[in-house]
Amino acid sequence: MNLLRTLALPLAVAGCSAPSFEPDFVPNPADVLGTLGAVESFDPALAELVPTMARLEIIAEGFDWSEGPVWVDEDGGYLLFSDIPPNRVHRWKSGEGVSVYLPQSGYLDALPRPNHIAPDEPGSNGLVLDPYGNLVLCQHGLRQVARMNAPLSAPRAEYVPLATHWDGKRLNSPNDAAFRKNGDLYFTDPPYGLTRKMQDPEKEIDFQGVYRRTPDGTVTLLTREMSRPNGLAFSPDEKTLYVANSDPKRAVWMAFPVQEDGTLGEGRVHFDATPMVGERPGLPDGLAVDERGNLFATGPGGVLVLTPDGRHLGTLLTGRPTSNCTFGDDGRTLYITADGELVRVRLHARGVRRSR
Repeated sequence: MNLLRTLALPLAVAGCSAPSFEPDFVPNPADVLGTLGAVESFDPALAELVPTMARLEIIAEGFDWSEGPVWVDEDGGYLLFSDIPPNRVHRWKSGEGVSVYLPQSGYLDALPRPNHIAPDEPGSNGLVLDPYGNLVLCQHGLRQVARMNAPLSAPRAEYVPLATHWDGKRLNSPNDAAFRKNGDLYFTDPPYGLTRKMQDPEKEIDFQGVYRRTPDGTVTLLTREMSRPNGLAFSPDEKTLYVANSDPKRAVWMAFPVQEDGTLGEGRVHFDATPMVGERPGLPDGLAVDERGNLFATGPGGVLVLTPDGRHLGTLLTGRPTSNCTFGDDGRTLYITADGELVRVRLHARGVRRSR
């Protein structure tokens, strides 16, 4: 049974006790520009993760296509996220709002060249902090994963390439990334940053892969079985790698066992959202994992809440294509990049954040 609860209407769930928020953190209400959407519940267990009075709060707006959010703990805590078409990273901080943090985030060629076509989506996509607290970007225009060669407190558009090629061939357009605790970097490489997508004449790899870069710089192909690998995240114990496939014909999240040597075992479908495609906006994209292993996965309709065994508990309905999400503040705020808007929602769940 589909039970839809609006933002202003409480939902009573018999026999389900939800934890309360920690009293030492309260989001600033002055940040809120408005609200959107609703929370859709399919299972009473959702109330243990999402409050019955949850509000999807718009805290910034006016972007072309927001993506790749990552929380930074220093300087009182702030969020960084990409706006891909205009080629920049924004910074949002409670009480201060949004500002341009890093121009030329994924593409450095500002001047037209003869016979050169600029990428359709030139900016950075996924953002992540490495084990040392440096900003690492998946750069569409430069077709690489790179580290910003500057401290977080003084950003500048200078980059150290980390992964540019595999088997002597240039990568397509790295999309999202995640570090393991040992420093291994896992990333996806679909074609979305190329000028003509799959038909781009500069495309050198004829498939879409998931890769690993070890600290010594070695880039290894882990799987080529997915048609559009996109967002990815590890389970809390790092024994499973979840990868979203943003193909409308096979809109699934895959779960791969991570072997002792860091390679991936045979994947299984964790959840199949293909029947939802077309009925609701969006495709499987970015995801975040809470400390209990539940997935908050952007996809058709908004953010799907999936258990470690693949049950769909409900959806944070945004009403628009939704690209990515991450946990911030004390770990119980989910920040969501939803097309032209930045949204936050306060949860009972505590996230495993992509932060140092």
